[in-house]
Amino acid sequence: MFYGTELQNRLMLGTAQYPSPRILRDAIAASGAEVITVSLRREGTEGAAFRDILRDSGCRLLPNTAGCHSVRDAVTTAQMAREVFDTPWIKLEVIGHADSLQPDPFALVEAARILCAEGFEVFPYTTEDLIVGEKLIEAGCRVLMPWGAPIGSGQGLRNLDGLRAMRAHFADVPLVIDAGIGAPSQAMAAMEAGFDAVLLNTAVAQATDPVAMARAFGQAVGAGRAAHDAGLMPRRDMARASTPIFGMAELM
Repeated sequence: MFYGTELQNRLMLGTAQYPSPRILRDAIAASGAEVITVSLRREGTEGAAFRDILRDSGCRLLPNTAGCHSVRDAVTTAQMAREVFDTPWIKLEVIGHADSLQPDPFALVEAARILCAEGFEVFPYTTEDLIVGEKLIEAGCRVLMPWGAPIGSGQGLRNLDGLRAMRAHFADVPLVIDAGIGAPSQAMAAMEAGFDAVLLNTAVAQATDPVAMARAFGQAVGAGRAAHDAGLMPRRDMARASTPIFGMAELM
């Protein structure tokens, strides 16, 4: 449940870097995504046409503050996005490091506190740091978006143990793996680990066939969620025979 919204499809898809508007439209449809992210920076001279594609998709929009490096930039961008896209949802990014695009935890918490007080429903892009997560919850966030790996890296779940600890610590908070996912198998692993959704962009937009890749990610996220709900068997260090010894033939 994301701020009162229940999603049937747990894949959230970005809308940047696609080869053409047609491929973007077809990829969204193939993925089955119900939520798509959009950057206010796409609002150039062709912004109106881009908004038409987003509206026609039938998806819920999650505007973001991509590219913001300060509290002031992020808050101002969020306020503008709310006016343009008419939604209280905002994916909050406050970048703190130019090379890794790692979020600035101090600015992120401050910006989240300001935006939550203004009535925004904030999806903060953060790391697996538990203390930062707690501060974001205290600020008013009801969803957390820990990174799998640096944005656009395709490294997958780089610190799976840390992410599992975060999942256990915030058992009642929706957690969305955001960034670093490069293959459907990595998205499936996130869902099998109990995360509530996966958000990705580059792995689909830059694929040789973005539409086919979008479809593959949609299926992988669905399969991972189904496997988690079905109950995965516990991992063992030693073998255990799957065939019972009862009824074995006795050699005379």
